[in-house]
Amino acid sequence: MYLTTEVKKEIFSKHGKSATDTGSVESQVALFSFRILHLTEHLKKNRQDKFTERSLVLLVGKRRKLLDYLKKQDVERYRNLIKELNLRK
Repeated sequence: MYLTTEVKKEIFSKHGKSATDTGSVESQVALFSFRILHLTEHLKKNRQDKFTERSLVLLVGKRRKLLDYLKKQDVERYRNLIKELNLRK
């Protein structure tokens, strides 16, 4: 599986407050971004996979909602996260 416990801990420790900080907006957005990149690569090879395409659209929507929430709460954290993850906007 592409998303092992070690990979999750690495993502959470890099973008969250600690390796067990799974609830912060930054760590959730980072995890969603990792999953989105993986699904995008899968769809490049398998263009007819409609179920994966739907999952990708749902994940992008969840990430967008979290980013909008973070932007309303703290613009500086939002800008830092966008810069770290190389996201547009």
